[in-house]
Amino acid sequence: MNLTDPPRAMDCSTIPVFQVPNEGDVSILDVNDEENVVSDEMRKKKKKKKQASAPRPACSWVYFSREFIKEYSASHPESSGLKAATKAASDAWKLMSTEEKEKYTRRAREVWDDYLSTAPARIPKPRKQTKLVTRCSPGRLFNVLQRLTSEQKAAVKSMGFGSLLGLRCRTLRRSLCLWLLERFNTARRSLEICGERIPLSPRDVEHVMGLAACGKDVVNSGPDDLIADLRQSYNATNRGISVRLLEERLAAPEAGDDFKRSFILYALGTLLSPTARLDVSPSFLHFLINMDVVHQYNWGKFLLDRLVREVSRFRQGKQRAVGGCLLFLQLFYYESISIEGAVSSAPISVPCLSSWGEEEISEREKRERELGGYGCGEVISKEGYHDMELLEYGIQVEGLSGGKMSTGVPVFEQEGTQADEEQINEDFSMEEICVANFPRSKGVCGDMEVIVEPDRRPCRNKEYGCSETVDYTRKNDHEDNCTFAPCACPLPKCNFVGSSEQLSLHFSNKHWDSGRRFGYNIPLPVSLGMNEQFLVLQAEEDGILFILNKSAESIGNVVMVTCIAPSSSKLHFLYDLVCGKGISSLRLKSLTENFPGRVEGFPPMDFLLIPYRFLDPSGEISLEVCIWNSTELGSDCP
Repeated sequence: MNLTDPPRAMDCSTIPVFQVPNEGDVSILDVNDEENVVSDEMRKKKKKKKQASAPRPACSWVYFSREFIKEYSASHPESSGLKAATKAASDAWKLMSTEEKEKYTRRAREVWDDYLSTAPARIPKPRKQTKLVTRCSPGRLFNVLQRLTSEQKAAVKSMGFGSLLGLRCRTLRRSLCLWLLERFNTARRSLEICGERIPLSPRDVEHVMGLAACGKDVVNSGPDDLIADLRQSYNATNRGISVRLLEERLAAPEAGDDFKRSFILYALGTLLSPTARLDVSPSFLHFLINMDVVHQYNWGKFLLDRLVREVSRFRQGKQRAVGGCLLFLQLFYYESISIEGAVSSAPISVPCLSSWGEEEISEREKRERELGGYGCGEVISKEGYHDMELLEYGIQVEGLSGGKMSTGVPVFEQEGTQADEEQINEDFSMEEICVANFPRSKGVCGDMEVIVEPDRRPCRNKEYGCSETVDYTRKNDHEDNCTFAPCACPLPKCNFVGSSEQLSLHFSNKHWDSGRRFGYNIPLPVSLGMNEQFLVLQAEEDGILFILNKSAESIGNVVMVTCIAPSSSKLHFLYDLVCGKGISSLRLKSLTENFPGRVEGFPPMDFLLIPYRFLDPSGEISLEVCIWNSTELGSDCP
């Protein structure tokens, strides 16, 4: 700049400003520097951790595609790139046979076994469920029930589901359900609350939900061709049957078999046995082929079995939502736990489903919060309501003349004057009957002496060979423990149902070449192919049927032995499973569980996990099975 030039204004933005930091600024800079250093170290650690972890092995398709694409690109230079080569590899893979794929399958298994042997043990993170996800929606069923005609309600009662018509609860208390699920022991089928273990049984389902706890076992499996027409009529897909489609069908005024089938499907899918999906399982169609026998099923046992299965699958991480009838758990808690200040003056009603509406539940929840939360009450003994027989829910009083009151099945006799009779008529409600607990055939209720006449009828399993007569006015567990309870043939294309003895004769005569016969206490070498899910074993001495079950999991095959017998049977057998390869061997020694047919899903029981490296090159599992006679369990079991 020339000295003679006039002074120019300086641009402050171009002049660097130097500021001396004070003590406070210095401390801020130090903290920021420390945070930057810590964040850099964390990034480096995460990067090193990612680099240190070995990648998961590829599947057989990846090994094939790499080899195929390399050869394809060399032989087709005019190809338009990787997309065309991958499409050609996919088409070639689909046309290959199992033997041709064996080379790549074996390689993938070897790499996977090496990965499992060298990779550090993975510690699963505990599932922290803060929000309940469930498809159990009593409000949805409640809305449908309000629109049913009188003919449709009569059809519902004829199937044994009349108790659902008294549903008053429309919402689940999710905080209570979460609390109960944390204390639900699926192996023991019990709730561990208030310092006690409360077992759950089909009779509890009958007491709470009003569903029968005796009769034939519900079997939701069988040949697919038997339900092909029903699947088509309900537009069933692999995901299931649409709930909205069922709602549209239930809106029609007809009350025939189609209505009955649609109602049961809807009740199961929304309340009694919902799954993790929004749709209803098409497997339910297997027990809805003949609607004339629906009322003979043991729905209480089915509901409890499905609840245990769905909760077990949720805890294993196989599904995000909790299936099963959570309303049963909620109402069972209200009925089983007594809290101070929540005593109701309303008469006892059976089932309990009709006793709990939104108002009663809100009052109970309010009292629970005032006392400090759930589990602050006392457990009510089950003996009181288990001694009560659920005689008939829709009892109608025909008259009260000559000192006699007729109620259909039981007959009550009363001795007294005309004035007493008039007083009873005033106090007696024709709409609501309180069923009393009579430990003997004669008892006293207030000023009225009552005598219950026995109601003797043949056992429900009469058609399967049972000749017992059951007195339904007394506590009787015969039908729950009846040895003639029906069992289903395990073969997919057979629809035979009968007692375990009838099933044994049927299998020996019709399917003698479809299983393996064995002798007790003698090891039997068997093998299961890659696509075989089970093998039927029949004892030579007594003809009892067993099933060797196999299920494929991510790291191997799960194998277990079950016995085809009524679930209530006390007969159990000790069995031994041995699988070996080279100098290594795996062994399981356990007791059989009883199932009235093939096992569905993954029941909570002992199993043998066989890694894929124990399989033969063809994918077969070679095992040695030994089943001991039940009479010798004392010497073999620890």
